[in-house]
Amino acid sequence: MKNTILILVCLFVNFVFAQPDTLYIKVKKEKYTGPQWKQKNNVSADINQVSFTNWNSGGSNSISALVGLRSALNYSDKFFNWKNNASISYGINKQQSRELRKTDDLFELNSNMGYKPDSLSNWFYSARLNFRTQLTNGYKYPNTDEPISRLMAPGYLFLGVGMEYGKRIEQLSFYFSPLTLKATFVLDEDLANAGSFGVTPAIFDDEGNVLVPGEQIRREVGVLVTNSYQMELAENINVKNQLSLYSDYINNFGNLDIDWRIDFDFKVNSFVRATLGSHIRYDDDVKIQTPTEIEGEFDEAGAKVQWKQFLGVGFALDF
Repeated sequence: MKNTILILVCLFVNFVFAQPDTLYIKVKKEKYTGPQWKQKNNVSADINQVSFTNWNSGGSNSISALVGLRSALNYSDKFFNWKNNASISYGINKQQSRELRKTDDLFELNSNMGYKPDSLSNWFYSARLNFRTQLTNGYKYPNTDEPISRLMAPGYLFLGVGMEYGKRIEQLSFYFSPLTLKATFVLDEDLANAGSFGVTPAIFDDEGNVLVPGEQIRREVGVLVTNSYQMELAENINVKNQLSLYSDYINNFGNLDIDWRIDFDFKVNSFVRATLGSHIRYDDDVKIQTPTEIEGEFDEAGAKVQWKQFLGVGFALDF
């Protein structure tokens, strides 16, 4: 039920905003100038700091930082387009009398090829690749002895073919793939043996020895639907939305994996900007564990909606 409500909310928000021909997106028709490559790079840094000295209300000194690097290289002509981008983001937080903690960690690659046989058509035959993982160990703080995630544990790969609609494809795109391969990598022995992130766990004997190691790769084939758009809501206020819905044909078809991200960018000047972002995920293969009354032991609580929210002010440079 919660999964269904979340899906309806995602689709409603996308329907409300994705009206490029009416209220929101006003883009002048560009004159075709021939085949061309376009490259764009962006580096950003957001820093937040709070300190207290003899403050009656109390408080804890803290400092946090988030850095990001994004690069895009795109090709287009009358019939063919090829969009490529890579992004890295990493955030940390340090509070008084507490260990350094990670707040964000992402490495992502995207490549999308599209071909249309008619220069007047808005439909593209499309092939798409997406890969993402993290760079450093993740922990369930304050326990920093046992990582709950690592580099390539997990790692996700989506590779599929389908159709993409985009009258102004840089601003608004709908993509449907009836054949998409999803591979989940857990290239860590301990996490694979535990069956983390949906891979098949190891088989143990009565003494806890491994009889059959856990699988490190989980393969799925399913249907993928995505929607992305970006627009200028008002002067110096931009919004970018990305929604992905995936369902595996073999395992619980109809049970959707959701990845929905929406970011608002408030531009102060050429270098200073504020960002408000929301990122929601739901993956039925990612089970949440809750602590029991016995210290160090956990019970599986099933899949839960994951939500990350971010608000920051910092510097950004395009080049």
